[in-house]
Amino acid sequence: MEGFVALYIFMLAAFTGYEVISKVPVILHTPLMSGSNFVHGIVLVGAMVALGSASSTTEQVIGFVAVLLGAGNAVGGYVVTERMLEMFKSSKGDK
Repeated sequence: MEGFVALYIFMLAAFTGYEVISKVPVILHTPLMSGSNFVHGIVLVGAMVALGSASSTTEQVIGFVAVLLGAGNAVGGYVVTERMLEMFKSSKGDK
């Protein structure tokens, strides 16, 4: 029954996340993305903890993939945020 509870929680989280994000105005997407990078860091730490407690080879492979995807997600979030913030900087000719 534990797997069904985890699936139920995942589905509720996905639905709630979609509803919250869809209501965010466009002007707030950059600060929201910056704040979500913090969450991606927590997900990465959780994946590393899961990988560290893996005992079988299958668990280790899944944990390693989770760490890779979590790291890529966190780094990608910071890259996108940096690019978005660059758009708001004035050019050297402007005062």
